[in-house]
Amino acid sequence: MSNVRDFGAVGDGQVDDTRAIEHAIEAGDGVLEFPRGNYRITRTLRIELAGHGRLAVHGSGGVATLQMHAPGPALSIVGTHQQSADPQSFRPEVWQSERMPTLDALEIEGQHAEADGVRLEGIMQPVLTRLLIRRVRTALHLTGRARNVLISNCQIYHNTGVGVHLDQLNLHQVIVTGSHISYCRLGGIRIENSEIRNLQITGNDIEYNNNRTHEVPEADDVPAAEIYVDVGAQGTVREGTIVGNTIQATCSPGGANIRFIGDAAGGAAAGDHRTGMWTISGNLIGSQHVGIHLTAARGFAISGNYIYSGHHRNVLIERSSNIVLGPNCIGHNPDYGAQELATGIRFVDSENCSVTGLLVEDANAGQHTVDAAVPIVRDALIELVRCRRVNISGTQVLNPTPRGLWLEDCSDTLISGCTILDHRQPSQMQLAIDWRGDGSGNLIANSRIGKGSAGDIQCPAHVQVTGNCLS
Repeated sequence: MSNVRDFGAVGDGQVDDTRAIEHAIEAGDGVLEFPRGNYRITRTLRIELAGHGRLAVHGSGGVATLQMHAPGPALSIVGTHQQSADPQSFRPEVWQSERMPTLDALEIEGQHAEADGVRLEGIMQPVLTRLLIRRVRTALHLTGRARNVLISNCQIYHNTGVGVHLDQLNLHQVIVTGSHISYCRLGGIRIENSEIRNLQITGNDIEYNNNRTHEVPEADDVPAAEIYVDVGAQGTVREGTIVGNTIQATCSPGGANIRFIGDAAGGAAAGDHRTGMWTISGNLIGSQHVGIHLTAARGFAISGNYIYSGHHRNVLIERSSNIVLGPNCIGHNPDYGAQELATGIRFVDSENCSVTGLLVEDANAGQHTVDAAVPIVRDALIELVRCRRVNISGTQVLNPTPRGLWLEDCSDTLISGCTILDHRQPSQMQLAIDWRGDGSGNLIANSRIGKGSAGDIQCPAHVQVTGNCLS
């Protein structure tokens, strides 16, 4: 084990320890140990594994801090693996010298406006555990190529950029678990212009990742999200899970708790869905402009979540297909009493979708009653616009304002076995179902439908209505 103090590092936060640490990297045995202290560095500590060999960096249980006083990452670890995770694809020298670089129990603190935390490139089986990274731009930056990445039990806190940034990256097999990722201005976990497969985000607390705390002038409306995926011009992001997390925020204009964008900026041809094959399950999601926002996505199963307090919508699905929503519970946080936010689900230009087993209940007031919240503009609690082959079944729509369901220019759409009621006194529902525009092959059947001030069901002739209980 190579103790950086043995190579001349002082660790008092005043002396520049950069050269001493570089000496420990160059001449040490590959296990770099930082005893308790604040280690001032003034350039990136770059470690090229092909020449250095296997690497482990330890911060003595978290009592050591790297203070980065220069632009760029405090630690940059570079490998040369360019193949898959298949054991047959490894060059012997990569396995011998580069596999599983480990960073553990270390704090990295930015002391420069352009300081970053850790940058990984060309890495096989990196393990990052018990890191505290704060006051940098990007805390963890993965780029180039990587395989079998483990990020666990980390504290990624109050950074001016992104918490975990997968950027221009070819990556298979990555797990982010048991970590707290919060107060990062441009997002908690952000994926851009990358080819990603097999990504698991599980058991984390991901919250408040927007400009609210940083107060950068005129930056409140920069789109942010706790989990933000944008495929860009060439990327594809498939095969992932978001399970068992708390994903919360303060509202930012245009923000989302979870956002997937599956086509290039500026729009793409119909069917150009380059993100999908994801499950979102067992999470607590809320207090943003939109809870879950999918654009040009294909193949999402969203179930078992509590989704609450969306300032614009709880769920917004646009130009997407093969989406299963439910069962989920969509409502409010009762801790705030009368300070409620109206709820809502909206599908636009989407097809082959199923909404089943959902419980969605509106605010008692039928509108936002939170101070400074922008008034919600909506036609119903659940809205479908220009959609095809959508089934809504076994769903309870309670206390809707102004309507329970709004459908416009939809075809081959089925509403069955649902309950649409307003039990408030006095009732604020105008219509349970308001169906407008053109379409064909549509059906409303076997549902319990309450009567609003303007009636119960209003629909054109192309909608068949049968077997419902109306009152």
